[in-house]
This record gives sequence, C-alpha cells and structure tokens, in this order.
Amino acid sequence: MKTDIDIAQAADVWPIEKIAQQAGLTSDEWEPYGRDKAKIQLHDLTKQQKLGKLILVTSINPTPAGEGKSTVTVGLADALVSQKHKTMVALREPSLGPVMGLKGGATGGGYSQVVPMADINMHFTGDFHALTSAHNTLAALIDNSLYQGNPLNLDPRRMLWKRALDVNDRALRHITIGLGGPTSGVPREDGFDITVASELMAILTLSKDLEDMKDRISRIVVGYNYDKEPVTVADLGFAGAITTLLKDAIKPNLVQTLAHTPALIHGGPFANIAQGTNSILATKSALHLADFVVTEAGFGADLGGEKFLDFKVPLLGKVPDTIVIVATVRALKMHGGEDKKNLSTPNIEALQKGLANLGRHLKSMQRYGVPVVVAINQFTADTDEELNMVKTYAAKFDVPAYIADVWGLGGDGAQELATGVVSAADEAKNYQPLYQPDDDVLVKIEHIVHDIYGGQGVELSDKATKQLQTFKKYGWDKLPVIMAKTQYSLSDNPNKIGAPESFNIHIREFIPKLGAGFLVALTGSVLTMPGLPKHPAALDIDIDNENHIIGLN
Repeated sequence: MKTDIDIAQAADVWPIEKIAQQAGLTSDEWEPYGRDKAKIQLHDLTKQQKLGKLILVTSINPTPAGEGKSTVTVGLADALVSQKHKTMVALREPSLGPVMGLKGGATGGGYSQVVPMADINMHFTGDFHALTSAHNTLAALIDNSLYQGNPLNLDPRRMLWKRALDVNDRALRHITIGLGGPTSGVPREDGFDITVASELMAILTLSKDLEDMKDRISRIVVGYNYDKEPVTVADLGFAGAITTLLKDAIKPNLVQTLAHTPALIHGGPFANIAQGTNSILATKSALHLADFVVTEAGFGADLGGEKFLDFKVPLLGKVPDTIVIVATVRALKMHGGEDKKNLSTPNIEALQKGLANLGRHLKSMQRYGVPVVVAINQFTADTDEELNMVKTYAAKFDVPAYIADVWGLGGDGAQELATGVVSAADEAKNYQPLYQPDDDVLVKIEHIVHDIYGGQGVELSDKATKQLQTFKKYGWDKLPVIMAKTQYSLSDNPNKIGAPESFNIHIREFIPKLGAGFLVALTGSVLTMPGLPKHPAALDIDIDNENHIIGLN
C-alpha cells in the first residue's frame, strides 16, 4: 500500500500560476515562491463584497486511532469542486513539533492531500521561522534592556515573555539564563514555548493588515515592573522592528490539493494551547474568491470548534454556514474503552458506549444555531453494522451522517457528504454565541465548561484567583478566554475519555495576551512546550540522494 508521502511525491502538481488563475487571482495579486507555492497580496482582495459560504470542519475528541479531520476537509473540498462549486481550502500550517513527534503532519492523507506535502510539513515559505526569529528577537531585546540599566524598571522575577522554538523540546520548559558573569546578562529564570503557542503566532493569525499587526504587537505585555505595573512592547519601543520581521509571513500561502483545488495555508496555532485556526486573512481572502470555503478548527469541537465560533467568528465577520463533525468508528470504539490493538475487530458494545462522545459534540455545536452534519471517515475494517449505528445515533439529534472514504478515493469518496453539506448550507441559521463580550472572565469560562464540556464547575488555584483580581484592576477581566486543555478528553484529565460527567475544570494559571486580545487559561497539566514520545516520527523519516523522502506522514 502506498504511503501518504509516496502518493504526494508521485502527484501531478500544477504550476502555481495555473492555480492562481483558477482561484481568480490577477498577476499582481500573488508572488511565486518556487514552482508550486505562492504568497498572495492583500491590497485588492477585499474589493469584492460578496462572501462565499463557509464550512467549518471539526471533530470528536481525538484518539491515537486517528480521526482524519484534515483529510476529510480536503476530500470535501475536492468533492465540491467536482460538483461544479467554486471552492477553496483554508488550513493551518503544520508545526515541526508534531511532524517530528507523535501526531505527524497536517496536510491530509491518502488521495485527499494538499501538496507539496513535504515542503508544507517542514519549512514551507518560512513563516514559522520568521515567527520564531521575531519572537526570540523580542526576547533578546527585553534582556538587553535589563542589562543596559533597566530603564523601565522591569522585575526579572515577573517576566511573561518566554523564548520560542518550533520543536517539542521538554528540556527547555524551565531554564536559567544570564549565567557566566557580568557581561552575559542578568541572571533570571526563563523558559521556551513551542512557536505555535507564541502570542506572535496568535497575532499573525488575527491581524487584518500590517498596521493592525503593529498595533497588536505594541500591546503585548512582556512582564511587570517593580511596582507590579504591566510593561508593554510599546513601552520598550520595539513594535516596528518586530513587525518588520513579519512583513512576508503575514501574507497567506497558496498551494493546491492533489485534485488541484486552490488551498490557502497560513498560520498554525495549536487548538489545545492556543486558538487553533488558520489566519483571518487567509479565511477572508478565500471567502472573497470562492463560493465555498472549507476550513477546519484544530482538535475536537470542544477546543478548536468552540474557539472558532466564539472568538474567530466576531473578528472574521462571518458565521459558518455548516459545521461538519468528523468521527471514525475506530475512535468511537476507543472512547468506549476498546484497546487500540483491537480496533479492527467489530465491537458493538464499545461503539455504543463511545458514541456518547459524539453526542456531546453534536449537542454543543447545535447550540450555536448553525446546521450540523456528521462525516464518518471510513476505514477498511468498518462493518456496515457499525457505520449504520453511527448514522442512526446522529439521527437522534436530527443530524444527517454521511460515510466518506476520502483517504482511498479522494473527492470521489465524499460525494454524498458534499451534497449534504451544500443542502445544509442553504438552511436558515440563528447564530447564538456562547457568551457576551461584556461577561466576566469567570462567567465565560463557566459557559464553556457547562455548555461545551458538559462539566460541573470551575476550580481556581490561589494564583489564578489572585491573577483575576489583578486583571480587574487593569481592565482585562472581560477579555475573551482561550482554554488551554488536553485534547483527548472533554475534561482536563486526558484519561477521562468518552463523555465524563460531574467533573470540574481546574485552572492553575492565566496568561494575559493583550496583543492577541485574550486571556489563556491553563487547565490541568497542559503544557505550552510539549515533549517528544519514546518513538518520535523523526526515527522513521529519511531521504536519499534523489531527494526521495520516506516516513513522512
């Protein structure tokens, strides 16, 4: 059987100018980055006022069995094109952390991929490198200010701005810097976040133009002074320099699917520790160019889905016309307690139990007032009885479910799903956000815990309680909330699979991200710098003298 990278390397990839023309871009609206990649300009894309229809793809809670959300996203887009709908894909850029770690890449799979797969999964157009460099340049400038007399009276014990690296490196979570004597800086504790958790990543994906990006960067709170007052990038005077480093990274990237559907891939915040969606610029550009835009939100509907609907939608100015929840029989059986090694064996009892996880997500997404459909991503071992059980279960929520074999058949395997999505997108919507902008932070969190997770309550650490008191003093107590939570469970305990009940969410700390415009709530034991597994994917990746790559998935 061919692997994902085998299929991608054998693909007939069109020159990027042909994809740009197909997308409706004029020659002055894009610039090539080699033969098969391009950056698109932003200045002329908002002239067309009519927006296409937006399809949001999310999923049940992920499991090691895999759900294939990106694969379904790409296959659905290709199916829509085959049905004569002008369609574009809008996705996030993959992080090297999971590519070299446990999860692998994020370009789809099988015959539902975006290409050039290897480039996208690794260095692509250099956006992540620019973000990492800009982030660490700011860190160096902050430490230089401390060393050069500390004119802003920064307190080294109360610094918020860490350093960043786009690799899972647990050894850098907590470090000490400035050692080596008087000429080596001011000794203090520091640490690294993964680049996709950087506030600059969030800002890149939320900015509407360079000026907006500079304003947002100016508002970043890097730490507190000895009077416990916040110090911003504007106070330091570095906003212009940091924005300049991101002048090209802010432009969305144009590529294609295996079926030559235009795809915009831009930004890559994780959904378990950040907001989990691609850039507003990419999504809005696609909406101006196409009749249908298929996008995804990271991890399950409890993370990326909620953040898209409550945080991105107001900034985007566009509500999804349909929400697609991806599920697999395999993953649902794992949520029902089945061991991973037995997933190819039919187990109706485990499936029946695991369906409760799907039910929670159906209920939580329906409350937004947007039509919902289920995409059952089919695997070869799935039986008709199991597949029909999922369809019957979804019907109890008045939600249609469609079987899709997109890995093996590409867009041809998503024809019924595409027809169902088009039908759902024509239905009336009555969008109802989860909370109001003026709600207190804790009220917003309680809504998320009760209505999305199905939890009982919220417990704050002493540190988190004190932080909220401080935030109220500075007027930050009504900001939107980005929950940093395990993706594997509706709770903050990754071992509580399925649909746990009567649980509390434990918040140990808040991180103010004023440039991005939200507060991050760190729950449970979630980390902003992941670690590598015992057998990282990097062990399986290799390349030969003919530039042929193996093991990348």
